[in-house]
Amino acid sequence: MTSIKLGVIGAGSIAWATTLVRDLCLTESLWGSTITLMDVNTERLKVIHKFAERYASELKADLRFEKTADRREAIRDADFIINTAMAGGHQYYERMRAISERFGYYRGINSVEWNMVSDYHTIWGYYQFKLMMDVAKDIEDLSPDAWLLLLANPVFEGTTLVSRESKVKVIGLCHGHLGCHEIVKTLGLNLEEAETVSIGFNHTIWLTKFQYEGEDAYHLIDEWIEKNSERYWRRWRRRQRSPFDIQMSPAAVDMYRNYGLFPVGDTVRSGTWKYHWNLRTKKHWFGPTGGPDSEIGWSVYLSNHEKWLNRCVRAVQDEETPLRRLLPPKLSRESVVPIINSITNDEKGVYQVNIPNQGAIDGIPDDVVVEVPAEVDGKGIHRIHMGSLPKRVMNHVMYPRMTRMEWALEAYIEGGRNHLFEWLIVDARTKSTRQVERTIDALLSMPENEEMAKHFS
Repeated sequence: MTSIKLGVIGAGSIAWATTLVRDLCLTESLWGSTITLMDVNTERLKVIHKFAERYASELKADLRFEKTADRREAIRDADFIINTAMAGGHQYYERMRAISERFGYYRGINSVEWNMVSDYHTIWGYYQFKLMMDVAKDIEDLSPDAWLLLLANPVFEGTTLVSRESKVKVIGLCHGHLGCHEIVKTLGLNLEEAETVSIGFNHTIWLTKFQYEGEDAYHLIDEWIEKNSERYWRRWRRRQRSPFDIQMSPAAVDMYRNYGLFPVGDTVRSGTWKYHWNLRTKKHWFGPTGGPDSEIGWSVYLSNHEKWLNRCVRAVQDEETPLRRLLPPKLSRESVVPIINSITNDEKGVYQVNIPNQGAIDGIPDDVVVEVPAEVDGKGIHRIHMGSLPKRVMNHVMYPRMTRMEWALEAYIEGGRNHLFEWLIVDARTKSTRQVERTIDALLSMPENEEMAKHFS
C-alpha cells in the first residue's frame, strides 16, 4: 500500500468526481493517500468534498480528502494531477453556440467534419487551452515530477498542446473506447471471450482488431449487418435508451461501409456533414433524438447532468441515507485510478491512452497525440507499435482531422483574426465573407470574451 498526493482540478464536475471518489475508495493499494479537490465553484466543491468524506467513511477507506479554491495549492507537491475542468462551464459555450446558429452555423462553429461532439471545443476554446497550459505551468513550477491526467475536452488538442509546449508528463484519457463492449454485447457474444483494439485520435478511433475465442470475428459484424441490423434498428427507433445509444446505429454501419473499419465510441458521433446537416438528417442516422449532439440530444444530456447534480446534493444533505445507495460500491470501467495504481505500485497493465505518437501508428508525426493501447507500470508509459490504418481512413479521416487540430492550436498560440476567418471560410455552411465577419464580430463581442477578443484582434 503506497500513499500519494492527488490533486483534482475541476472537482465540481460532480457526476465524474463521484465516480473518481468511489474508485479511489475501492482501491486499497492507494489507501493512506491525500486527495485535494479543487474548483472555483465553491458550492459544488463543498458538495463533492462532503460526499467524498462520507463515502470514504461508509466504506472505511483510509483516504484524506481536502478542498480548496486555489489551483496551486491542489498542485503543490502532488504526485498526480487530474484536470477535468471546463473553463466557463457548459452555459458559456451554449451562448456561443446560439450566436453561431443565428448566423447560419448549425450546432456552432466548432462543429466541423470529424469533430461534431458538443463539448469538444477547439477554435473557440481559447480559455480552455489557456487553463490547460496554466495547469501545466503550475505543475512545472510546483510538482515537476508529477503526472498530469487530462480528462477535460478537447483531449486530442489539449494533450497535444501540453506535450508540445511544456515538460509535463501528460496522459490524455477518455472512455469512448468502451464502445467496443457495446459492439460485442449487441452481437450476443461473451465479453470475456472477446479481444478488441481500437486506435486513432481521440473521438476518431477505429476497430483494428476484433477476435472472439482466439479467431478473427469481423465477419460476425458483417453477418449482423446483413441479417439483424434492420430488425435491431426498427426496435431501437421505437425505444432508444439514450441519445448516446448510437454505437450500432445506421451512421456507424455506414461509416464501416465507407472506410472499411468499424468506428468506436465517440467516433460515431462525428463523421462528415452527411450525418449532420440538420435535425432531420441526424434523426435518420442516429435515431429519434438525433443523437447526443443534436439540439434535442444535447438538451437531454444537460438536463440529466443537472438532475444528477441535484440528486447528489440531496443525498449529501440527507445524513440518514447511506451514499452507497446513490452510488453502489462497485469499480467503474474508468481507467484513471487503475493507471495511477499501476504507476504508483508498479503493477503492469494495458490501458487506452492518449500520448504523443512516437511511432505507435505509422504515418502520423511523432508530436501528434494518438489514442492507442499502451503498457503502464512504475516506469511510466510504454508504447506498443500498432502498425498502420487503411489508406482510405488515413486520407479521408485522419489527415483532415489532424489538420483541424493543428489549425486550432495555431490559432490559440499565434492569435490573430485571420485564423478565425480561415476556419470559417472553408466551412460547408459558409455562404459569404460577410457571414464570416459578422459571426466573428458577434462571438468576440460577448462580455465573457473580452480577453479572447484581444487575442484574436
